[in-house]
Amino acid sequence: MKIKQILSQAFIILSALSIMSVSIMAFDDPQSVMDLVQVTLPNNDAFSSIRGVYGGAGFAIVISLLYSFRKHTENALAFLMLLWGFYALSRMITIFKDGPLGDFGNLWIKTESVLFIISCVLFFWNKRSSENRSFN
Repeated sequence: MKIKQILSQAFIILSALSIMSVSIMAFDDPQSVMDLVQVTLPNNDAFSSIRGVYGGAGFAIVISLLYSFRKHTENALAFLMLLWGFYALSRMITIFKDGPLGDFGNLWIKTESVLFIISCVLFFWNKRSSENRSFN
C-alpha cells in the first residue's frame, strides 16, 4: 500500500474518531459537551438540540467518512477540508465580530487550522496522483 494512501486513510480515521468521541459524549450527556465552553443547558429542548447537532449530525459525519475512506478517499479528504476549514473560519468570525477567544477557542482554532492544512495537503496530493494516472 502506498504511503499516500496510508496517511490519507489514517487521517480520515483519526478525524472520524475525534468527531465520534464528541458524538458519544453528546448522546450520553449533552451537558458534558457544553461544560467544555462553560454553558449550562436550561431545559430538555436544549439537551435535545445538543444531542441532535453534536450527537446525531456528528454520527452522520462519522458514518460518511467511514463509508468513503477506502474507495472515495479524495472525496472524504475534500469533505474534511471543508469541515475543518469552516470550523476554523467560524472561530475567526467570532474573533472579528465578538472579540478574543478563551483558552478553549484558542486551542481549537489552532487544532482545526492544522487539520484543515493537513486535509488540503492530502487532498491535493491525492488529486495530483489521480490526474497523473488519467494522463498515462
